[in-house]
Amino acid sequence: MQLFSFLAIDFSKIDPYPAELFSSLCVILLLIIICIVVKIKSKKVDPLKKPKGIMLLAEMFVTFIDGMVAKNMGKQFVKHFAPVIGLLSAYLFLSFIWGLTGFASPVNLYVVPLIMGIITFLGIHIVSAIYTKSKYFKRYTSPMAFFLPINLISMWAPILSLSFRIFGNALAGWIIMKIIYGVFSLMQVGAINLGFLALVITPVFHAYFDLFSGFIQTVVYIMLTMLLINSEVPDEYQQLETDNSVDN
Repeated sequence: MQLFSFLAIDFSKIDPYPAELFSSLCVILLLIIICIVVKIKSKKVDPLKKPKGIMLLAEMFVTFIDGMVAKNMGKQFVKHFAPVIGLLSAYLFLSFIWGLTGFASPVNLYVVPLIMGIITFLGIHIVSAIYTKSKYFKRYTSPMAFFLPINLISMWAPILSLSFRIFGNALAGWIIMKIIYGVFSLMQVGAINLGFLALVITPVFHAYFDLFSGFIQTVVYIMLTMLLINSEVPDEYQQLETDNSVDN
């Protein structure tokens, strides 16, 4: 029994509710509030006048997402996939910049990036099953039945690649910021602690690791999601739907 003693875990010392989970719920609540406000204001907007404030931002965001979906997946996917892509991108970007509030960023907990990867994974296989129907299962025995174990293993690649990409960048930024704050807290000239200089220097690093890097990682995630899902649509369907959209 002593041989496996290293597996013993004192669960009483494990926090069952990580701070990142609380932050994730706050981000979701914030998105719900924003959606409700936009919905209420949209009923009072005059379509003949230029939108202002939050409605202008909402229109710019919807136009940006619709354009990306149309460009990378096709106009036929805008109606069904644009809302999903928009929601995922809004949640992911807000999760990255949530650290600016002083609370833990949701993406620093691997479960969050993992769920993002699983959502993309489900999108890939649902779309593939819809378009290929009974031929969907042939993907696991292609080019021959001998490759079934390899194909079953490789099918999980999108989950791992997307989740580790998000988590790795978020964790790297968090570690670097911790190091920077730690260095400034140790800086001292005589009896004067120079930790206050962090308030001047760190905003520059926050602008990069939270804002710029968060935006880039969000764009990369939704781009890969759209391309991976679109790659499951057979060429004959893409050509047919493209011709129909042109005729219309």
